Amino acid sequence: MLFSGILDLPWWGLVFVTLALTHVSIAAVTIYLHRHQAHRALDLHPLASHFFRLWLCLTTGMVTKEWAAIHRKHHAKCETRDDPHSPQIYGINRVLWGGVFLYVKESYNKQTLERYGHGTPDDWLERNIYSNRAKIGLIVMGLVNMGLFGVVPGLLILAVQIAWIPFWAAGVINGIGHYWGYRNWATPDASTNIFPFGILIGGEELHNNHHAYGSSAKLSNRWYEFDIGWAYIRMLEMLGLACVKKIAPKPRFTEAKPVADFETLQAVIACRYDVLAKYAKSFKKTYSEEVRALRRFAPHEAHLLKDLKRWLNRDEQQMCGEERAKLAEALARSEKLSTFYAMRKELLALWERSNASREQLLKQLQDWCRRAEESGIRQLEEFSLRLRSYA
Repeated sequence: MLFSGILDLPWWGLVFVTLALTHVSIAAVTIYLHRHQAHRALDLHPLASHFFRLWLCLTTGMVTKEWAAIHRKHHAKCETRDDPHSPQIYGINRVLWGGVFLYVKESYNKQTLERYGHGTPDDWLERNIYSNRAKIGLIVMGLVNMGLFGVVPGLLILAVQIAWIPFWAAGVINGIGHYWGYRNWATPDASTNIFPFGILIGGEELHNNHHAYGSSAKLSNRWYEFDIGWAYIRMLEMLGLACVKKIAPKPRFTEAKPVADFETLQAVIACRYDVLAKYAKSFKKTYSEEVRALRRFAPHEAHLLKDLKRWLNRDEQQMCGEERAKLAEALARSEKLSTFYAMRKELLALWERSNASREQLLKQLQDWCRRAEESGIRQLEEFSLRLRSYA
């Protein structure tokens, strides 16, 4: 009798049901908690919003304000001692296997909740049920599971439901997503895209894309990437249950302007990660040309430049002292590469100087383009032309 319930399913049927139920939890986290609540990338109809809140209460016991606040703090303090769950600080094993404990620890930090938890639900349901009686939801889910699938299968399914989000979200995304994978964008943190097809974890696998464009409702950026969470959002939008507010900007180009203007500045800042990606390609071309030339006339100098490629598009603050010393030594061997690297830092300053006025930033962009075109370096001249083409 322990294995009997209203639905008498074979073992493979129970596995299928478990995967389906946990996937609903994944969808609730990525759509409701992450993209809707934490980043305000989309608005949800009250019907959809309340369904996700109820489902998360039944299957995870997570509180919306806590989740949103901790995640916002992660973005604000990423890879620092104040980051709630950075593998660069705590180590990959601790975050991967114990990320849930780091989350629970931070959830007791009242300063985090007060500073970063603004704008989350504060209605009667949230105050009296979802926040204060979260464990009751898990008990109700367990009873429902046992009634549908039998006592032992029902409890096993509940155990998987409870462990699913802590492992995949708190462990894999917060851990591996800042430790291993590929990077589309040169963000100042260590975020990576774990896999180009975001299905199992709702699209959250595309974590580097998310850190580059945090307020985007769509996490896929390349033609070969797939974000199933975005597919669900589009379905909700067609049903009138969601409204997308923002997605990552797509670069548009016009004929190059004689001089960069305010529209150019705005476009360059909005598409800054695309700008950096294209600059990186130009930098690598210049590096390859320099190495080929040195191999013919100064093989020893070319040998000294061989390790430079890995550091070309990294910021000095991300390097250790030994790496910075080797970088400085290598750059001293090539005036072109030294110029390229210095102008990259100046380009970064365009969107890092938050206190500068629009007029000051525009003057800096115009000056940067002028010096690039006067540098005598073909790749810099071509890149300046591209900058003046952003629309």
